[in-house]
Amino acid sequence: MPRRTFMSAKIHGATLTSLDLDYEGSISVDTALLDAVGILPNERIDVLNLDNGERLTTYAIPGKPGEICLNGAAAHKGKPGQKVILVTYLELEPHEIAAHKPRVIRVDAANRPEAAH
Repeated sequence: MPRRTFMSAKIHGATLTSLDLDYEGSISVDTALLDAVGILPNERIDVLNLDNGERLTTYAIPGKPGEICLNGAAAHKGKPGQKVILVTYLELEPHEIAAHKPRVIRVDAANRPEAAH
């Protein structure tokens, strides 16, 4: 059986804090949030905009505390204050699937992790 692709990590409900059209590309994400879900610098990441339905694929770069900033061309896909979901994926062998547990956090309006439910 071939490898299958599963969600690896998700930051749910993050708020876009800024846009930087002059940057070469990517999305800047609060380093503490990246660490919390195990997303590495330069890792491929999908950005799902909850407010306008836009979806894009880019790569994550470490940002300042509370920061979620669309950079370069991606900056055209959102506005500060909009809510997004950030998702990464990985491929698993069939024998790895049952044990896989994605890392997920929800964040508040200031992009701080919320208490687990």
